[in-house]
Parts: sequence; C-alpha cells; structure tokens
Amino acid sequence: MKTELSKGDIAPDFTAILTDGSEVILSEMLKESGVILYFYPRDSTPGCTTQACDFRDNFDSLKEAGWRVIGVSKDSAKSHTKFIDKYGLPFDLIVDSETELHQLYGTWAEKKLYGRVFLGSLRSTFAINQDGTLAWVGYKVKAKGHVERIMNDLNS
Repeated sequence: MKTELSKGDIAPDFTAILTDGSEVILSEMLKESGVILYFYPRDSTPGCTTQACDFRDNFDSLKEAGWRVIGVSKDSAKSHTKFIDKYGLPFDLIVDSETELHQLYGTWAEKKLYGRVFLGSLRSTFAINQDGTLAWVGYKVKAKGHVERIMNDLNS
C-alpha cells in the first residue's frame, strides 16, 4: 500500500485505458489542461452516482477554469459505458481493473463495512496542476457537495 499524497506533491505519472479502449498519459494531458482525477468504488451505486452527477453538473465550470475531469474505478469498460450513457456523463472514465492506478495514488486500502474488513477503493479526488503538482487532495471525501468545495478551494 502506498502512503497518502499531499497538496504540493508531484502527482505520479501514469498511462491508463479509457472506456473506449484508448490510452491516456497524465503528463500528455497536462500539456493541455489541469486534471481532476477522482476515484470511486463502483459504477451506478447511490454514492458514486451522486458524485459522478456532481462532476457532470459542474463540468462546464471546471472546463472553463482549465480542468479536465476523469473518473477511475475497477469497473469494466462495459459497466463504465452503461454508467456514462445512463447519467449523461461528459467526461472520461478509466478502467483500473488491476487497481494499479488506485495503488499509485494511495486509494486502494482496507475498508470496514458492517464489521467486515476488505480491500476497496477510497472515494478520493486529486486536482493536478499543469506543472504536475497536486493543487487539491481529498481522501475519503463525501459524495455529495465535494465538487463545490474543490472549486472554492482552487479559486481562492
């Protein structure tokens, strides 16, 4: 397990596969805009849907402010496609079935639910400046309303 990242750290570079099968490289994306990378446990569950729709509803404001939004979960490309289509998500989702990206960002960790301990995705968000530094870091964020908090923090 990787330790948590902090604001000001250099974001770990990565290469990942999007829902459509295309490859993205963080360092290449940063040439065009900052990147908001958010990790979530599972497509189409109540909390994850709330979070995705929050990013969807604020997408234009984030884009105008120079941010590209990308979601990350373990779900398959097929699951991601259904999620995107059902909720009209205007941003890409990364397929991280082997949890490599989760581990790189310290978001794959022990969780407890109803007394059961298991490994899972921590709902976390990272705003990465174009210079590769982390402008905002949040682990175990609440699904509802955290996009507004990110926007407020980044604009202050």
